[in-house]
Amino acid sequence: MTAMVPAARPGCANFSCGPCAKHPGWQFKNLQSAPLGRSHRAKIGKAKLKLAIDLTREVLQVPADYRIGILLGSDTGAVEVALWSLLGQRGVDVLAWETFSEGWVIDVIEHLRLKNARAMVADFGEIVDLSSVNFDNDVVFAWNGTTSGVRVPNADWIPADRKGLTICDATSAAFAQKLDWPKLDVATFSWQKVLGGEAGHGILILGPRAVERLESYTPPWPLPKLFRLTHEGKLIESIFEGETINTPSMLCVEDYIDALNWGKSLGGLDALVARADANAKALSDWVERTPWIDFLGKDPAFRSNTSICLKIVDPAVTLLGREAEAKFAKSIVSLLEKENIAYDIGSYRDAPPGLRIWCGATIETSDVAALTLWLDYAYQKTKGDLAKAA
Repeated sequence: MTAMVPAARPGCANFSCGPCAKHPGWQFKNLQSAPLGRSHRAKIGKAKLKLAIDLTREVLQVPADYRIGILLGSDTGAVEVALWSLLGQRGVDVLAWETFSEGWVIDVIEHLRLKNARAMVADFGEIVDLSSVNFDNDVVFAWNGTTSGVRVPNADWIPADRKGLTICDATSAAFAQKLDWPKLDVATFSWQKVLGGEAGHGILILGPRAVERLESYTPPWPLPKLFRLTHEGKLIESIFEGETINTPSMLCVEDYIDALNWGKSLGGLDALVARADANAKALSDWVERTPWIDFLGKDPAFRSNTSICLKIVDPAVTLLGREAEAKFAKSIVSLLEKENIAYDIGSYRDAPPGLRIWCGATIETSDVAALTLWLDYAYQKTKGDLAKAA
């Protein structure tokens, strides 16, 4: 059967899982108030940074007694600061179900060399047994696995009376999934994800228990300047009021403020979550009725609504072996990029071959629906080419 070219096209072809699509209505002129060429320590610079923090608290519904700081190094930098500053006082469970959280396992065990650390690692598309986590220990985990398409469904598995800290990498969850703040002592994210901001900056959110740890415990290893959150045993409060440790990009800060105001104009966190859920449903409905594709995540209860990871399950492709499967998936990705339908939707380099499609809040549901038509077209076209080659 000849593949029919769909009539509908996505209005925006940016389905990358990071940096992600800019919000609808974004324009360069939205950033004209950025204090370019000014010091971030000048009054206007501090005001912008404080505004970004205050809007983050409002839109993300962060409790008043949690500190919010802007750091360099994206989400990775924020997580590293938390790990190197807080761990070592007690045992630690490091949970991993995707590439980046596996990196935290390496940091804790191979670089910090904590003897009382336990790694709990699941295969791509799966999640660890949450009931076996030891909360007498500190616990490090990613809320949403960006490279595997799975997430924790909620924070009910975290006890309120835990002894250790919970350190949560929330970078693909913040603003698209409800974070249970009383269960999180530390949370990090990058604004390049759900809000479509520019890369290079991370957010570190500290709850009261994390602050208490910082002020009562000094790790046995040296901390680089960029990691230091305390001075003479006290939290450096100015970091959480807009005085960054190092120089931020005020253009990126302005862009983040613009994205926060966009989210606020929609109705805040509930509206942003609803947009991501609608996008995920549009893609999920297509998967359910399409026999050649399936979710990488086996259990629907753990599937992400932002970074949706898919695998090809057509036996005519999978029986040819993993290399052929990867080549088939890459052909689909290449065809859709060439047609300017979807950019950067291949699975992450460490993940099983397949597709990875961003469905966060800046994506329009109508664009997801149009993309599914083109996915079917690309599959039929690629399979036809495969048959001709045989």
